[in-house]
Amino acid sequence: MNYRFIAIEGNIGSGKSTLANLLAKNYDAKLILEEFADNTFLPKFYAEPDRYAFPLELSFLADRYKQLKHSLTHPDLFQQKVVSDYLFTKSKLFARINLREEEYELFQRLFDIIDLHLPPPDLLIYLHCPIQKLKINIENRGRSYEQDIADEYLERVQAVYQQFLKAEQHKTLIIDMTKVNFVENPEDLANLITFIEKDYDFQTHFLSLH
Repeated sequence: MNYRFIAIEGNIGSGKSTLANLLAKNYDAKLILEEFADNTFLPKFYAEPDRYAFPLELSFLADRYKQLKHSLTHPDLFQQKVVSDYLFTKSKLFARINLREEEYELFQRLFDIIDLHLPPPDLLIYLHCPIQKLKINIENRGRSYEQDIADEYLERVQAVYQQFLKAEQHKTLIIDMTKVNFVENPEDLANLITFIEKDYDFQTHFLSLH
């Protein structure tokens, strides 16, 4: 496998962390998981989005940058590969949804300055998941502050990711998660790993695992 840095993206509840864990284990790679537990703004945001959107997005911007900067510029000598369950651009995408126009303009200026200091992934894996399956996954993982996320919000997230993918410059692998379960169906993971190992030349590829 020739990819040193793989990032996984997708909507809330699409299975990013699950796949990141499985790939990191398979490749003995350094695993980067987004940190939610210590973000005190997140439950407040879901309760009062207008009030807490800006501090939430700023806190995620700072946390993601710090985590990725440390992991990608100080690689472990014994773990040359890195798998992350998010892309730094995620900060800008969610800010586009959650912030008022003048807040977003300021946020984007900060983002563009910081983004210059982070290397892009060698491969981006995007997990496309239907809204109803997202709802089931969110319910099953049991984070209390996520249980009342509206379908409309998930649809807005889906839409901003689709816009992003149309203009994306990274090498991108898109997987339809409608019938895919990497935990319960090990063959799904095996098929994905087989594809990754081939190191095909593509810009954007839609991969069917069934």
